[in-house]
Amino acid sequence: MSESGRNDETANTIADRVRGGKPAVWFLVRGNRLAVAGTMLGTAYVLLIALGELGPGSISKLFEPDPIFALFTPIVIGIIMGVSLVLTFNQLVLSEELGPVGDQRERMAEAMEFRRDVEAAVGRETSPPEPSSFLRGLVETTGTHAQTILDRLEAESDLDETAREDVSEYAHGITEDAQRVTSDLEGKQFGTFDVVASVLEYNYSWKTYTGRRVRNRHAESLSDETLEAFENLLSDLEFFGPAREHFKTLYFRWEIINISRALVYVSLPALAVAAYMILIFETGDIAGTTAGVDNGLAVVGLAFAIGVTPFSIFLSYILRIVTVAKWTLAIGPFILRETDRGSDIDWE
Repeated sequence: MSESGRNDETANTIADRVRGGKPAVWFLVRGNRLAVAGTMLGTAYVLLIALGELGPGSISKLFEPDPIFALFTPIVIGIIMGVSLVLTFNQLVLSEELGPVGDQRERMAEAMEFRRDVEAAVGRETSPPEPSSFLRGLVETTGTHAQTILDRLEAESDLDETAREDVSEYAHGITEDAQRVTSDLEGKQFGTFDVVASVLEYNYSWKTYTGRRVRNRHAESLSDETLEAFENLLSDLEFFGPAREHFKTLYFRWEIINISRALVYVSLPALAVAAYMILIFETGDIAGTTAGVDNGLAVVGLAFAIGVTPFSIFLSYILRIVTVAKWTLAIGPFILRETDRGSDIDWE
């Protein structure tokens, strides 16, 4: 399977790899989490109104206190339990930050050692502190080594056409993709999803596998200079993997903190609305219809949507976290998604 002939599951961009395309990617990861939560709440509200007006049953049940009590009492309990659950998540985050000085020194030493290894690999004296710049430098260097491979090919006049085509196609794909991702990473601030989204676009697992396959297949016909450029490229791709995983882990912790802050903002208002519906609200006080919709149903539905707002926000953040975790379960040249099987991706 050639680099250009791979299927959607091993394409370069996330939108091409995910079923549902850009709308699915927006809902799962790229969209603002509050906007996604609002979309889910709006859908639930419209569905409730539609079922209330068109489904079997009677609106007259809303004039009895028991249905209102039965609906909003679990909401109060759920909000309290949900906040407690998020506090448990925060304890997991804090547990990684608290520890004896020996553990902290070991973490510091490992981080500095990794930086020095990357600096030696990319030929820089000091690597930047910002995650976006650090990852951008790694991706940019892979493009530079791929361009070196293309330059070496021009000097190999006696190389057979099959090898030239395979190597050229692979190197061209790397340079084009590296330019796209480095452009996306420029100026991105860690803490937003933009940094993680940009590095997810760089399908390094497939590039590592394809690079090793192309190099090994044509190793006897390629010059030492070209093989050295291949080794440099694959070495940089190997550094990109753990770097991406490290920043992804930091981002997950960041998101858990964001979940906590969001729930603090919305939990008390949601509890107040739910308590009002249980203790004070009377459907009979707003009898009538507006635009063909029963007023009681519209108000109860709106109160329900406000009451489950903490849950929808929590769900929207967790949806992004678990989706990114699923997409990045494996490290290195392992593809967990389904691919088009063929003899060229078996053992060689």
